[in-house]
Order: sequence, then C-alpha cells, then structure tokens
Amino acid sequence: MRELKILAIVIFFTAVVYWGVEPFAHSQMHPHVAPADFAFKDLGVNAKKGDATKGAETFLNAGCIGCHGVSSQGMAAPMDHASASASFGVVPPDLSTAGAIYDKNFLAALIKDPTKALKVEHKFNESRPHPMIAFFGLGGDLDQEVADIVAYLQSIAPVTPIDDKQVYADACQRCHDIKYDKVMSTTDKASLMAYMGTLPPDLSMMIRSKGAEYLTTFINNPQKQLTGTSMPRVGLTEKAQNQVVAYMEKVGDRKKAEREDLGYKLIGYMVLFTLLAYAWKVKIWREVH
Repeated sequence: MRELKILAIVIFFTAVVYWGVEPFAHSQMHPHVAPADFAFKDLGVNAKKGDATKGAETFLNAGCIGCHGVSSQGMAAPMDHASASASFGVVPPDLSTAGAIYDKNFLAALIKDPTKALKVEHKFNESRPHPMIAFFGLGGDLDQEVADIVAYLQSIAPVTPIDDKQVYADACQRCHDIKYDKVMSTTDKASLMAYMGTLPPDLSMMIRSKGAEYLTTFINNPQKQLTGTSMPRVGLTEKAQNQVVAYMEKVGDRKKAEREDLGYKLIGYMVLFTLLAYAWKVKIWREVH
C-alpha cells in the first residue's frame, strides 16, 4: 500500500510539471505565431488573368533578362556567379521554374514592389534601394502587364514534377549551403555578407535544431519568427515549401524513420521487462512472507 501511495505522489507531481509547468515554459520560450499564409493576403494582391503570349513580349521588353537567366528557354544568365554577386550582392535566380514553385500573387507583388513582397522594408529604402528594380510598366495597364508576365512564367514552368533537391536549389541555394549534401551557395560569401549583413547559415542540420513546424512558418514569413531578420520572404507555394522542408529533413535527419521504428520496439521492450520485473518482485516477496 505504501508503494502505491508513493507511486501516486510521483504521478501527481509529474502530471503537474508535464501539463502545467512545461506548457507555460514553452509558451514563454516559443511564443505563438500565426500559421503560414500561403495566400499571401498581407500583400493585397489578387492577380488578374494573364496572357502568356503577351507576357513573353513584356518580359523581354521590360529587361528582365538583363539580370535573370531562363535556361529552359535558351536564355543564359547575363553574368557569371562572381560578376552577379559583385553587382547585386546575391546571384539573381534563373526563372525556369519560378512559375511552378512561387505563388502567383507573390510573383505579381514581387514584380511591382520587391521590397514589400519580400518584407525587407526595414533593410532597403530610397537611400539603399533593393537590387531588384520594381517594374513600373510599359505604358499600359500595369496590373495586366504584371499578370501577363506571371502567366508567361507559369507557361514555361516544368510540367513534370520537380524533385525536392531542385526546388531547394532554385529557392534557397543562392544564399545557403547544405554541406552535408555537398550543396554550396552560388553567391560569393563576401558579397553575400555585405548584402545580408551576416552570412546565411548552413542548413544541413537546421531541421533538427528548429524543426519542421518552425521552418514552415519561418520560410513563409521570416519576420514572424525573427523580427528584423535580413532574410527575405521566399514566396513558395505550400507544395514547394513542403518539398524544401522534406529535402532538409532528408539531409539533416536521415535516420528519422529508423529512429521512429526503433522507438516503438524500445517501448515494447520496456513494458515487457517492467511486467517481468513486477512478476519477479511478487514471487520473491511472496516467498519471504
């Protein structure tokens, strides 16, 4: 009977800590943030229906290929990585997959006002303009011209599924290394340091240090998790962002499935030997009494 009372006391205080103290401590260390918004409602953009044919013409006339390559359409990047790093601070992305991995409303907002869309107004302003120049139109309806460009980017996007590593490369590799998979950033480190104010971290183990839930919110809107960070919003669709996180998990937590499978076996082992230990205790004390 005495042992049962001790067990009850232990269970009580364990429950108090687990359901009372621990959640409070977690709420203080990790304040609640709004979930990821893949509609990008804060941008106030509802992209019009675009014309891909007109968009191709607008894309060329707007001078987009002065900075960006579109390798799938035979348009090579105008500069090598070293020259682009020195000119812009970061290598401009190839836009071959942009229409597939980025949300259309985000793309429209990005073309019109890069600083706002990327949520880096605190870093770039009139005295220090963002390296991506805002598109002010070619004389027609600005919103329609932007919608046409977005439609063009969507029309040239790959029809076949893009693998997780390629999505990561197109969305993140300009700034971040993943050394565990021998994937290095394409931007020169010194230029990147000057552009960002700090060197972006290697992401090899980020899935284990931060977790998928944190990364999902952070990639969608870095300011929610780290106010004032120089990392821009990425603007990926939910599917593409999940692919990025999945790739990071594959690299940084290769043993996850094996570990989870072993966990069930370990619990079973502990339960079995707890029962055996209890049965042995009962047998021994029965003989003593």
